[in-house]
Amino acid sequence: MERFMSDDRRLHWENVYSTKGEADVSWFQESPAPSLDLIHLVQAKQSDAIVDVGGGASRLVDSFLAEGLDHVTVVDLSAAALDKARKRLGAKGDRVTWIAGDATQWEPPEAYDIWHDRAAFHFLTDAVEQAAYIERLKRALKIGGHLIMGTFALDGPEKCSGLPVARHSAESLASLLGAGFKLIDSRRHDHSTPWDSVQRFQFSTFQRVA
Repeated sequence: MERFMSDDRRLHWENVYSTKGEADVSWFQESPAPSLDLIHLVQAKQSDAIVDVGGGASRLVDSFLAEGLDHVTVVDLSAAALDKARKRLGAKGDRVTWIAGDATQWEPPEAYDIWHDRAAFHFLTDAVEQAAYIERLKRALKIGGHLIMGTFALDGPEKCSGLPVARHSAESLASLLGAGFKLIDSRRHDHSTPWDSVQRFQFSTFQRVA
């Protein structure tokens, strides 16, 4: 059953990224300022291994490279989304590790200093899949490393791209993550879509302490 859910999601996102332009989706950001602010908050270093889960065609990876953060992995269900990002970056994209895979099922190939997610976790509405995601997070994030999680806020949209979402607070995420994670920052962000509607996000930053 989990495999079918994963396949359905993959086909959904392949269709989205194959049929829509970069600025034709609600989550498009010309500049991913909220995520970059938190990358600066945790004092990311050039040597840090960073993974952006659900990175898709986001321009966050462009900003990482521009700031000299070039030990970057981008994971997304949609190969079409990753291909768009690679083509946009040109030769610079060769410095990035691109992985087409499901965050609830992939096997992280290395340990990371920073795990960033603004797009994947809130689409996991099933407790079993949430637990599978967190299992991989714990397997891959170094002790002392940081988790930056952007989700729809409790008063955010109930659906995105036609799919139901799970809305979170910093407290609900802390409960799911368990005692090994310490909350170090919590902030809200009102994201303006390309058609000027507002989506309310919650950004929660944790340090892994055990």
